[in-house]
Amino acid sequence: MALLPVEEALSRVLETAKPTDEEKLALNEAAGRILSRPVYSLRTHPPFNASAMDGYAVRFADLSKAPAKLRIIGQSAAGSGFHGSIGFRETVRIFTGAPVPRGADTVIIQENTHNLDGDEVEILQPAPLGKNIRQQALDFSEGDLLLERGRSLDPAALSLAAAGNHTSVFVWKKPVVALIATGDELVPPGDVLGPDQIISSNSYGVAAIIKEAGGTVIDLGIVPDNRELLHAAVQSALDSRADVVVTLGGASVGDHDFVNPVLTAHGFRFDFWKIAMRPGKPLMFGRLGTSRCLGLPGNPVSSLICSHLFLKPLIYALGGQKQPNNITDAILEVPLAANDSRQDYVRATAEMRNGTMYVQPFEQQDSSLLRALADANCAIIRPPEASPAKKGDSCQIMLLR
Repeated sequence: MALLPVEEALSRVLETAKPTDEEKLALNEAAGRILSRPVYSLRTHPPFNASAMDGYAVRFADLSKAPAKLRIIGQSAAGSGFHGSIGFRETVRIFTGAPVPRGADTVIIQENTHNLDGDEVEILQPAPLGKNIRQQALDFSEGDLLLERGRSLDPAALSLAAAGNHTSVFVWKKPVVALIATGDELVPPGDVLGPDQIISSNSYGVAAIIKEAGGTVIDLGIVPDNRELLHAAVQSALDSRADVVVTLGGASVGDHDFVNPVLTAHGFRFDFWKIAMRPGKPLMFGRLGTSRCLGLPGNPVSSLICSHLFLKPLIYALGGQKQPNNITDAILEVPLAANDSRQDYVRATAEMRNGTMYVQPFEQQDSSLLRALADANCAIIRPPEASPAKKGDSCQIMLLR
C-alpha cells in the first residue's frame, strides 16, 4: 500500500467535518465557546445621551463669552439623573455616565470651572459644541448585529452580549472524543511495573491536545490485548455518542494487534492507513457509524505529533472553530541533510531575535524521545525529497507551544 501524503490525509480527515449540535448556555458558562447563532442587540447603548466626564452640563449658546457665570439648578449622577430642563444661563452638576439633561448640549469638565458659592459656577474655558457627551446609540442600537455566528466568546464578546441585554447564547456543543489506550505492556503512572511493561503516557498528552482545541475527553482507560475487553471499550465509546473515537496503539497487523478487526466488527469503514511522514507513519482513519475514528501510533512522540497534525484540526472543525495558524517561517541555525520520501517533522526550538525567527533542531530525533518533544516548541517541516539545507536557509516550522 502506497504511503498517503500528509496533505491528502488531512483533507480526508477533515472532509465534511463540521459542528452538528448546539446548546443554550448562560453567559457566565459560555467563556471560550463558539457561537452557533448570531447575537443581535436587544437594546440601544448608550440608551441616552451620557456624560463622558465629571463636570457641568451646559448650553453651548451660553458660552459665547468666557468666563461665563451659570446658575446651578441640580445634579445628574449615574443611575439618578436630573429630570428637569436647562434654561438660559443654567447648568447642572453632572458625573461620568449620567444622563445629559434636556436643554444641555455640551459638558464642561470640572477642571475648567470655578465654583463660586454653591449656587453658581464660573466656566473658565469653553468647549466645542457637543464636547464630552456620548450620544445615544453611539455604540449600537436595538436590533444591530453584535456578534457573528462562529465568534469565539472571549471576554470582550461576552461583555458585549451582556451589554446587548442577553443572559444566554447559543453555542456549538463541544466535540466529544473517546480515548482507548491498548496493550498488555501498559500500566498507569504510579502502578508497579512488571519486567516487560512501560508507563502509559500517550493518553495524557493526547487528552491535553483535545482540550486545548475545545473538545471534551472520555478516557476509557487502558485495554489489554484482549478482543472481548476491546469490544466492550469500543461499545462504550459508541454508547457515549463520541464524535471521535481515538485508539492508541494496536492498529498494526501483528498477532496481538486487535484494534482493526474489533473496529471492523463494529462496522468500521476504513479510509486509510500509513502516512508518508516521520514520526507517525502508522496512522489509521475511518468512520465508525456516525463517529470518526483515528488510530494513533503507540509510539509516544508519533501519537502526539499526529494529534497536532490531524486530531487538533478535526476537533476545531467539529467545534465550529477556525484553527489558529501555527505554521511560520524561520531561519535554520544549522545545516540539514537531504530528506527521503516521507515528510519529516524535526523537533526543534525556535527563538525570535530582532524580529526574525531562528530555529535549532535537536541532535537526537528518535520517535521514542518524549523529553526532547517536551523541550521542543516547534517542529521543522521537511517536505519529501527536500534538498540539503544550509545554515541561514529559510524553512517552515510548526509551532507546538
